[in-house]
Amino acid sequence: MYNISMYKNILLILFIQTLLLAQEPIEVIPQHMPVDKEKALLGKKLFFDPILSRDRTISCASCHNLNDGGDDNLKFSFGIHGQVGPINAPTVFNAVFNFKQFWDGRAEDLQEQAMGPVENPLEMGHNFQDLIPILNKTPYKKEFESIYEDGITKENIANAIAEYEKTLITPNAPFDLYLKGNKNAITKEQKEGYALFKSKGCITCHHGINIGGNMYNKFGIFQSAESSNLGRYNVTHKEYDKYYFKVPSLRNIEKTAPYFHDGRTSSLRQAVLLMSQFQLGRKISDSEIDKIVAFLKSLNGQTPNETGQ
Repeated sequence: MYNISMYKNILLILFIQTLLLAQEPIEVIPQHMPVDKEKALLGKKLFFDPILSRDRTISCASCHNLNDGGDDNLKFSFGIHGQVGPINAPTVFNAVFNFKQFWDGRAEDLQEQAMGPVENPLEMGHNFQDLIPILNKTPYKKEFESIYEDGITKENIANAIAEYEKTLITPNAPFDLYLKGNKNAITKEQKEGYALFKSKGCITCHHGINIGGNMYNKFGIFQSAESSNLGRYNVTHKEYDKYYFKVPSLRNIEKTAPYFHDGRTSSLRQAVLLMSQFQLGRKISDSEIDKIVAFLKSLNGQTPNETGQ
């Protein structure tokens, strides 16, 4: 039997799907993002520098490999002293397009997000009160003072990193080229997969420029997903937020296994199957899964190294 909450979710899904099917629900990623170049270059240095961690072993790049999918391809990431975190690290690529940051949306933007790992005891295990004097004894002092009037502060460190992360976008995916008019940019199977992606209802949550990242949804609508993490509830402590998470982006999804906030599978086919069961409550055939997976592979864009950003 469906409860009232489930009925509301079903009606919302149908309503959103109807709106999206009336127009093209996915947007093309731009070629470049407007940024302050000086801040971005400073942020890039900080992104790769383990000085931000207490024992100088972990940098932002430790969990966000920019040569692959922008994550670390681990179920859970390692922090200082070999500590293991409780949640799968999302990709940093295209994070600028997310409406909130972190799986539970506890950070409003990239700048707020950048502060979190530094002081998380399971990640970098530092604090800004101790970190700032350390940075002031390095060449960073002059660099910050040349850009920021107040030099090295918690906010300025995060601001520089966030400015760099704005550049970490992945344009020119085959599907983007298809949307721009090149009908041969994707295969017949990928076109059929996109049609299924829309007709099955996947597009209800995965739409917009980031093909996700712009709303929360409950993990396990039609069937319990048996998640041990309570999602948004951990932030709001409101009963109706239990098991709600930020919908992840599907861009470069082929490269960002394992999947879901708990990294429960490394198989993209299995991830599609689980979504059809948990979120859509619909049967899906093996051939339909194959076509949807083929479509998802068309979402691999060019990394910043390939675009020269």
